[in-house]
Formats: sequence, structure tokens, C-alpha cells
Amino acid sequence: MRMMAEGGSMKLLRIEDHLGQFLTEDGSYHAIDEITKDALLWIMEKVLDSAGELDPYEDEKIKNQAHQVVYKSIYSNLKALEDRRQEFIDESERLYLEDYKKYIEDASQQGGAADTASRRH
Repeated sequence: MRMMAEGGSMKLLRIEDHLGQFLTEDGSYHAIDEITKDALLWIMEKVLDSAGELDPYEDEKIKNQAHQVVYKSIYSNLKALEDRRQEFIDESERLYLEDYKKYIEDASQQGGAADTASRRH
């Protein structure tokens, strides 16, 4: 499987031969205007894991107008996700911690009620 680009890092989005391209899970590149929801979700996961690079959008490097529009939109959204990565990680950890604390509190209350009921008998 060909996952690493030159230099050792995956190019999740790249501009090559004047076309925008995206990397798929199997390591192949496809035209950006053929991207699927599943491919985009996989790329988003890699961005959140800091597991790849994005070629910056430059309209003069992409000759196909449809590729310009799609690449620019996807790039800007992925770049925003990348820039806010730590915020997303912190938020998910905070939510997990709140749920964990609630679970512990609920478990201790249920355990306390069971202890009280067993002492009565």
C-alpha cells in the first residue's frame, strides 16, 4: 500500500498535473471532484490525528475550474479543522470526563441504595 508521499508524510490533498486530487484509504489518488462522503470522513479523521498534509489551495496551479471550486472548499474546511484540532480534542475529553463523573456518581448512588436495602433485611 502506497500511503507515504515523498518526504515521509501522507499528502491527503494535493495539486498535481494542474488538477486537485485526494488520497483514499487504499493509498491511491483520485480527482477532487470525485470525492465521496466516506473518503472525506477518512481524510477528516487523518487531519484530526495529524496524520497527513494538505497542499495549500492556489487557483493558478489548478487549471480545471470545477477542481478549483471543490478543492478550495474542501481545503478551507479541512484547514479550519486542522487549526481547531486541539479545541476539538479538549471538548471531546471534557464531554467524556463529564459522562465518566456522572457514571461514577450514578453507580455510587445505586450501590449506596443497595447497601441500605441489604442492611434492612
